[in-house]
Amino acid sequence: MNNYDIIFAPVITEKSASMESEGKYVFKVDVRANKTQIKQAIEDAFNVRVIDIRTINVHPKDRRVGRYTGKTNRYKKAIVKLAEGNTISFD
Repeated sequence: MNNYDIIFAPVITEKSASMESEGKYVFKVDVRANKTQIKQAIEDAFNVRVIDIRTINVHPKDRRVGRYTGKTNRYKKAIVKLAEGNTISFD
């Protein structure tokens, strides 16, 4: 797996934006990736040093469109804390 098979996208919400001042960034990552793989991928892709990673498995939710029911996709979120002085820009 290369870095972009593990990291899918940053999660940009009001809550995740407020965490950036603490040096924490939120990413949507592959469900099969473990913390070691996520750390290596973030460090290689953004050239930063990662201190801590917390992961959350987001379970699918029931959704309905008219009479048809289904579920959303499952995914994993990773909250990544960077070392002092490191930042990631999403511009």
